[in-house]
Amino acid sequence: MQKVENLLRLQKAGVVAVVRDDNPEGALKQSDAVIAGGVTAIELTFTVPQADKVIAELTKKYADDQSVIIGAGTVLDPVTARLAIMAGAEFIVSPSFNKEVATICNLYAIPYTPGCMTPTEIQRALETGCDLIKLFPGSAMHPGMVKAVKAPFPQLSIMPTGGVALDNMAEWFAAGVSLVGAGSNLTAKAKTGDYAGVTETAKAYKAELDRIRG
Repeated sequence: MQKVENLLRLQKAGVVAVVRDDNPEGALKQSDAVIAGGVTAIELTFTVPQADKVIAELTKKYADDQSVIIGAGTVLDPVTARLAIMAGAEFIVSPSFNKEVATICNLYAIPYTPGCMTPTEIQRALETGCDLIKLFPGSAMHPGMVKAVKAPFPQLSIMPTGGVALDNMAEWFAAGVSLVGAGSNLTAKAKTGDYAGVTETAKAYKAELDRIRG
C-alpha cells in the first residue's frame, strides 16, 4: 500500500525537481526554494555530500505535508538504496537499471525508478517490479520515443529526465508521460545563490503543469 501511495503522490506532484549541489546546506536551500514554489517532489541526488542526512532532514521537516515527497537520486547500488530508505527516502531513482536496487526497494515497498533508454532495458525493469521508468537522458530523445515504447508497453508509466524545460513540458505530457523530472533548467539560479529566483522558476513550472492538466 505504501508503494502505491507514494507512486500516486509522485504522479500528483507532476514535476520532480532533481537537486544537485556541492554541499548539504545548498541542497537544503534548493529543496526548500523549489517546494516553496509549488514543485513538491524532490529527488535529492547522492552526488550531494551527506545526502542521507539531507534526506533525513527534509523528510522530518515536511513530515506533516503529504503533498511533499522526498526521494533519492543517483542511486547506483543496493547499499546506497538501503541507506537512502533508512534515512526516509520515499522513492529511489537511478540513471540506469540495477536488479539488486530493484530487489531492495521491493523489500521495503519503495518505488524504484531506473533510467532506461531501450525497450530491452524497459522490459527488464518491468519484470523486476518497477512501476515508473525514467526515460534518460531525455535530452538525447524526443517525445515521439514515448509513443513508440507505449505501443508494445501500453501499461508503461514514464518520467523523462534531462532536457525537460518549460517550453517542452507540454509536448512530453501530450506524448503520454505520467510526470517529468527537471534538473538544471529548474534550479539553475541556485548556482549564484538566488534561491528566490529558484522559487519563481518553480512557480512557473507549477503554473505550466496546471495549465497542461487543465
